Amino acid sequence: MAAHAPSPESIGQRLKRLRLERGLSQRELSSPGVSYAYISRIEAGTRQPSVKALRMLARKLEVSVEYLETGREVGDEAQRELRLADAELRLRLEPNGEEAAAELRTLLAEATQAGDRLVGMRAHAALGFAAFGAGRAQEAIEHLESALETLQPAPSARPDVYATLGQAYALAGRPERAAQLFRDCLGRLSGEVPADSASQVRFATYLSYALSDLGDLAGAQEAVKQALGYARSDADPYTRVRLYWSLARLADFESDGVSALTYIRKAIALLESTDDTLHLARAHLEAARLLMLPGGDLDRAQHELELAEQLYGPQIEAFDLAALRTEQARLAAKSGDAAAAIDLAREALERLGETAHADQGHAWWALAEGRALGGDIDEADTAFRRAAALLAEHGRARDRVEVNRAWGRALASAGREAAAAEAFDRADR
Repeated sequence: MAAHAPSPESIGQRLKRLRLERGLSQRELSSPGVSYAYISRIEAGTRQPSVKALRMLARKLEVSVEYLETGREVGDEAQRELRLADAELRLRLEPNGEEAAAELRTLLAEATQAGDRLVGMRAHAALGFAAFGAGRAQEAIEHLESALETLQPAPSARPDVYATLGQAYALAGRPERAAQLFRDCLGRLSGEVPADSASQVRFATYLSYALSDLGDLAGAQEAVKQALGYARSDADPYTRVRLYWSLARLADFESDGVSALTYIRKAIALLESTDDTLHLARAHLEAARLLMLPGGDLDRAQHELELAEQLYGPQIEAFDLAALRTEQARLAAKSGDAAAAIDLAREALERLGETAHADQGHAWWALAEGRALGGDIDEADTAFRRAAALLAEHGRARDRVEVNRAWGRALASAGREAAAAEAFDRADR
């Protein structure tokens, strides 16, 4: 009689064997989210582990997720791929991501030594995204430039890397470099067959943002016109959102707040049909900013800010939190709450650190308004001076005018007529 082949080892059996080989109890193997009772059910074969549980258990047992799940070992290259995917996920999910970032740096060194350019590119990109989210623009630039130098992927293959690099250039006060990057992307996309219209729209709108930051309104308008030419009638929601956002920015630059708000509302309506809470939060934040322009509606602005904060959630990145706090500080000042305006503006400046010079300028401006409202004209004067200097070098033309006018009004209200006249004169230059 032929002998039966041994039954393959189940996940539960393999988990129990590995645990016992390492001298661990179920309780010792457990961790937050993976209780010892859960482990007991897996070992008994009455429960299949989740992807998260597999990762946590494999890490504690010092084996690969692939081996714990299938019993098969993988080669060095595949093992790096698995570790990379795990680190990328942890970087997005963990509050600070320090352990995941350390693993990515280790993987980057290993990939460089082994000549594994794909893992090297992805590790650089993930570290760049994390640095950008934390507001460390220069660190983000270094990693993202290295990622693109490693394999030189097409813009349509890794639009996230090119887009974030362009945003990092803008955050570091280099919008001209962002504009050149997006021009280069459009040039490469023009040679692709068949044409990728969604990517063409994406990078044309990014180019319009960069040109508007440079004060090149005609160039920004031409870029939006180019994007509209690329767009198809059946364009996906994100393509249409980008177009509406570009049109809103241009209308805002032309001091047409009503049209700008209309376009942002259209973008919000489209984003509400997706699961993209991040961009929906940013759209509500932009709506709040527009509603605080002269003739706006402060109650509606407050509502938009509350929606934005709710959508950002507790894991909001430093850059977004700084933008939110700045707009909340502006609203507090306009509503007559000096203490709140000062506290919120201070928090925004703390989150921004030494990067994002234009955003720093707006935060200093909000702080100055709070100080002036509270009657501390000397501190307000200092804050206005910082805001005006930053916006003179890094801000938009209209911001440079308006911050000096606000400075002049504050000085005039405090009876400092000569200094106020100088501020108004700077606004008119």
